[in-house]
Amino acid sequence: MKRKTITALTFTVAAAVLGTVMLRLPHTADAFAATSKAAVISYLQSISGKSIVSGQHNKEPASSPRQYTQQARDVSGQWPGLWGGDMMFRSPDIAARQTVIDEAKAQWAAGSLVALTWHACSPTVGATCEFDGGVKTSITDAQFEEIVTGGTNLNNVWRSRMAAVVPYLKQLRDAGIPVLWRPFHEMNESWNWWGLRPGANGGARIYQQMRDYFDSQGLDNLIWVWNVQDNPTANWAQYYPGAGYVDVVSLDVWWKGLPSAADYSQLQAIAGTKPIAIAEMGKVPTASLLTSQPRWAYFMLWSEQLLELNTKAEIQTAYADARVLNRGELSIGSGGGTTPPAATTAPPATSATGKLRGEPSNKCVDVAAAGTANGTAVQLWTCDAGGSAQSWTRAADGTVSALGKCLDVIGGATADGTRLQIWDCTAGNPNQQWRYNATARTLTNPATGKCADAVAEATADGTRLQIWTCNGKPNQQWALR
Repeated sequence: MKRKTITALTFTVAAAVLGTVMLRLPHTADAFAATSKAAVISYLQSISGKSIVSGQHNKEPASSPRQYTQQARDVSGQWPGLWGGDMMFRSPDIAARQTVIDEAKAQWAAGSLVALTWHACSPTVGATCEFDGGVKTSITDAQFEEIVTGGTNLNNVWRSRMAAVVPYLKQLRDAGIPVLWRPFHEMNESWNWWGLRPGANGGARIYQQMRDYFDSQGLDNLIWVWNVQDNPTANWAQYYPGAGYVDVVSLDVWWKGLPSAADYSQLQAIAGTKPIAIAEMGKVPTASLLTSQPRWAYFMLWSEQLLELNTKAEIQTAYADARVLNRGELSIGSGGGTTPPAATTAPPATSATGKLRGEPSNKCVDVAAAGTANGTAVQLWTCDAGGSAQSWTRAADGTVSALGKCLDVIGGATADGTRLQIWDCTAGNPNQQWRYNATARTLTNPATGKCADAVAEATADGTRLQIWTCNGKPNQQWALR
């Protein structure tokens, strides 16, 4: 148990240099306003098959509700796109539930999705408990039946436990914060008191009762996440409470390092058109996993397993992958990406066309999968002989474009680590202005004064590009040729 791309031509620097730095566009991509659960569900559906949100869980103590998220930031240079917390079970942690809720509010305000799990104490023990003997415990079939039967002693106890959580969740509702709410996780496992109870009268019933109760309390901000573990037992559908009770279908990956093709297939069959997610895992997803299993909407590393089961290089590579969305790259309500003014019909007049090659890596700047949609990621990739995804045009007005779209700073943000994308070219848009210094070999965005940079000094195919304070390091050196 885990307790837990042409022949190279020489670019010429545009003779006309912008003399005035324009005011920045409003920053729309790295902070979330109050919104509905439907907007988040729609966003997760919109990225399905294209991108995946990075996530990090934070277990007890409740007094340090972002310690593992901070570890992810320290190693990767990026904040996860999803923060995970818990409503807890031990006495000091339940007493500090407000700290968890305050952190959830801060994470949402900063631009990360919010997920909450609940390791609830069994109604057969006290309102607070230790994990072993309280959460990880066995109860009889008769006791479980009493818990889910209205008017019984154990049912009254259980309703009081749920009632105690409602005021905290209402705070998030009142703040307009949707929550990926994952109760009764790993319903096909026997370590917990609610698990390994298949059929309509088993775990599905207690899940349904919680949703009915929380709905009656007006908690319309909860995105209901149903969950099983990748243990050898198949037929996970026998634990499913029904499409009307579930918004996201998720898997915890602990028996295997990464979800198998069979796991992926089974979960999709249950979910239908609903988003699917990896709600807990110990190993960061690999590039090959994201290629072979593209429908995962988010993944969440489990607390201490981030550093215990992964090297720093593995973490950095995962966070730098073009398909992985970190804080600052999510835009709830608009389907992702920045929202600049109305686009021009084509890139402006050109001065030269060729490849943009990273000096230390000898890899080329590439539009991910040669996509042409607004918001498509920009990455490093092995230089090819003549692909259009690596053919960049440097224009006299300072824009750099490929595939008819301009190199763009997501949301017009100024922070180190803000990623680059392609977007409709817009006359005078400071997010799309670039100056090349042939001596230093830097590509700088004048509005921020920051350099185009390969994330975490990585050189692997799929490494994302971002803006970063210019520092002279090799990952900020580019040959325009």
